[in-house]
Amino acid sequence: MSGDRTRYDAVVVGAGPNGLVAACALAAAGRSVLVLEAAPSVGGGCRSAELTVPGAVHDVCAAVFALAAASPALTDIGLERLGVEWVQPEAPLAHPLDGGRAAVLHRDLDATVAGLGADGRAWRRLVEPGVHGWERLLDDLLGPIVSLPRHPVELARFARRALAPATRTARRFETDEAAALFAGCAAHAFLPLSAPFTTAFGLLLTLAAHTVGWPLARGGAQTVPDALARRLVELGGEIRVGTRVRSLDELPPHRVVLFDTDPGQLARIAGDALPSRYRRALERYRHGPAAYKLDLALDGPIPWAAEACHAAGTVHLGGTVAEIAAAEADITAGRMPERPFVLLVQPSRFDPSRAPDGVHTVWTYAHVPHGYDGDVTEAIERQLERFAPGVRDRIIGRHAMAPADFARYNPNDVGGDIAGGAHDGLQLLFRPTRALRAYATPNPSIWLCSASTPPGGGVHGMSGANAAARVLAGPLR
Repeated sequence: MSGDRTRYDAVVVGAGPNGLVAACALAAAGRSVLVLEAAPSVGGGCRSAELTVPGAVHDVCAAVFALAAASPALTDIGLERLGVEWVQPEAPLAHPLDGGRAAVLHRDLDATVAGLGADGRAWRRLVEPGVHGWERLLDDLLGPIVSLPRHPVELARFARRALAPATRTARRFETDEAAALFAGCAAHAFLPLSAPFTTAFGLLLTLAAHTVGWPLARGGAQTVPDALARRLVELGGEIRVGTRVRSLDELPPHRVVLFDTDPGQLARIAGDALPSRYRRALERYRHGPAAYKLDLALDGPIPWAAEACHAAGTVHLGGTVAEIAAAEADITAGRMPERPFVLLVQPSRFDPSRAPDGVHTVWTYAHVPHGYDGDVTEAIERQLERFAPGVRDRIIGRHAMAPADFARYNPNDVGGDIAGGAHDGLQLLFRPTRALRAYATPNPSIWLCSASTPPGGGVHGMSGANAAARVLAGPLR
């Protein structure tokens, strides 16, 4: 690469959604951009592959696109024009409980309220203000955390609820169904539900469900980064896959470089181009609990005990609030729970293009301790069998990914952490270091634009968009 004498305004290292969005923003502003990706294809944590039986398309990492559908950056790029088609399940989410019961999160708030019975009014009081102020709220929630809010009143109203632990918020509800429904959304934080700010994660996801839904991408998650790559090429940008970057010396001449990597990779690649004190801060960046993923192929639909689960794109398998809280506390403490919290998606039920006739694809992952090296297949299948008796008899193909497999597949997933870093303490607000410069480094030509910067994990591209905006206002002005 060092022999390439073409001078670029910007080189982006990593072709995940954040890297591609940053590259598109820079190219749209008339800057010359090159994206370098070590893997054979673009996508990072947003790819699809045939993992179980011939013809079955599985999403390797991300599968549900609530934040993508809401993202201002991806809306501006126009994914639909580029070939992405969102598939909206009948309901975004179901949460089954023992005895054939289930709570359902409908996109329609009134339908959700009606379904929650005695807790309907409490659910409305919790989420309705955010539903009405969704677009204004999103401007601040997906922007740099330390920037001045554009809509301070809306943000303050959200913060009054969001700062609380999810266990406290769940006590608003009288029924197991409503409490578990909210707790399952909050568990996406990969934190003990007794931790501050966990309500924020639950609220963000429930508000997204009530406004933009939790859609799937028809044909597989890979269509999203493929669309971003097409847009970049339309804008005159370049992409080179199968090109691993180990040092800055390997880059072609450039004015700035943006890293869609975890902080540790940035420190290793940049080396002495960054001050030693800052490098040490990057190396101390903490990664959170991990995911253990199990993809299944079935010879029929999942035989849910609760009929309502058939209508949901996503199903949370965790039981009651107490069970979810215990499991999340265990993984944070480094213990593997007997009944882990499991997220399940049933894509082929709503997108038949994902599988051959008669076959259904199932995407699951369990929350496990960071770097866990055990086999969680049995624990995941027990949770599924608990709420869908007889499902094991329908399994015709399996594919497992342990935390170490995630890290090999995508080096950003250190120890199997798919969220871009731990969300506890000050690291929730100040990423990757405690400095106010979320995307900039002490070297004005080196920037970070990954999920290890605000607003964090998820397929939304806003870390890339925010970083690109800062670069265009600074060194590439």
